[in-house]
Order: sequence, then C-alpha cells, then structure tokens
Amino acid sequence: MNLDFDVDPLFSWYVVLLAISGIALLIIAAVNLGGLKIGWRILNVLVGLGFTGYAYYLAFVFDGGTYTVFFKAFILPVVLIANAVKALVDRSNAPAAPAAVPVPGAAPYAPYDPNAPQQAQHPQQAQPAQQPQAPQQG
Repeated sequence: MNLDFDVDPLFSWYVVLLAISGIALLIIAAVNLGGLKIGWRILNVLVGLGFTGYAYYLAFVFDGGTYTVFFKAFILPVVLIANAVKALVDRSNAPAAPAAVPVPGAAPYAPYDPNAPQQAQHPQQAQPAQQPQAPQQG
C-alpha cells in the first residue's frame, strides 16, 4: 500500500479524499434519497467510479514517480452532493398529493371504449311546477 502519512502526507490525504468522495457519490447514486433524476444518478456513478478507481490505482498500483493532484476535481463532488441535498429538501418541502376520494355511486374508472353499446338517455318529461297564482282583481 502506498499510503504513508509520515513520508508524503499530501499524497496520502489526496488518495483518502479521492476514495471518500468516490464512495459518497456511489452511495448517493445507489440510495437516491433525494429523488435525483436518472441523468444526475448516472453522472454520480461515473464520477464516483472514476474517483474510487483513481484512489485505488494510487494506493495499490502506483509505483512512484510523478502524479498529478487535481484539487479542482473536488469541486465536482461538492456540486453533486449539494445537488442531491437540494433534491432531498425540495422533495420534503413539496406539498403532498391529495388522496383520491371515491365519489359515492360513481363507477370505477375504466378506459373509454367508443365501440361499446351506449344506453339511450331520455330526459324525463318534467311537468312544470304548479306555482300559486295571485288572486286577480276584477
């Protein structure tokens, strides 16, 4: 293992932070507590695999020599984690959908079939209401 905090602490902390960031992004993509859209989840998985893979390479495969430290690369996990937290907050603040209330006497929902026989509906012959007549003066 290439991690030695006494000899090269910058390298060791860089590898640890890469691994933590990558694992955090993979967990966010897998659990999806915030209701992230599929595109954001895929991006989290790709970046998480990249960070975790690079951390593994530096910790176990790297033989020494030169390596590049990309401190700007830690901006992306911060943005992705902030996006997941924002989606979680938005989802928790969203008003709950009203529950469907069944109407008494209503038929259950069924798809409309234009070829189904229809019942003829005739309006009932309503008799005009008898109104009291005012007395006539004569």
